[in-house]
Amino acid sequence: MTPTEDPTKDPKWRPMSMPMPARQPSPNEANALWRSGSRAFFKDQRAAQVGDIVTVLVNMNDAANLKNVTSADRTSTESAGLPNFFGLEAMLPKAINPATLVSASSSNNNTGTGQIQRTEAVTLRLAGIVTQVLPNGNLVVAARQEFMVNSELRELRVTGVIRPQDIASDNTVLHDRMAEARISYGGRGQLTELQRARWGQQMMDILMPF
Repeated sequence: MTPTEDPTKDPKWRPMSMPMPARQPSPNEANALWRSGSRAFFKDQRAAQVGDIVTVLVNMNDAANLKNVTSADRTSTESAGLPNFFGLEAMLPKAINPATLVSASSSNNNTGTGQIQRTEAVTLRLAGIVTQVLPNGNLVVAARQEFMVNSELRELRVTGVIRPQDIASDNTVLHDRMAEARISYGGRGQLTELQRARWGQQMMDILMPF
């Protein structure tokens, strides 16, 4: 397994830039214990600065059902003849009937049926680190966990932007409150390799035209 490290040191990590409103200075009130932006008189224990930890709750239960049926049927018939043409029809051989010189017919039938049924259920709970505090106060969160069981590695990744107001009192935030959320759940190992086609078979599938 890879060692625990600062996610900002990852070569693929990039600072996030988003449109921000104009800054508004907080008014100072004399002889007041209330601090602007606070939700209590005491220090807020929820994540608010770079390096703070916040728990991300992923609870997805999506289902989709799509069915399409198309049917097309077309039949056409064409015929043409030249019974009389300035008497020249008498010069034709007796085997040719001028009244039925051309006759054509066509038929086309097309039927298509497609159906998609998809059901996804993902329930995760993992801790992430605040990597950025945007100028408007929103937090950029990156979470990653790895599990190794019997040479099979499972990797979880969640990144996105959250509002401090959406962090619950137990320092958790739901995935549907994250903007630009990216959720990845995958892995690698012996069982995963056995379920994957060999590279030679993959090349044959790409190169074979049929």
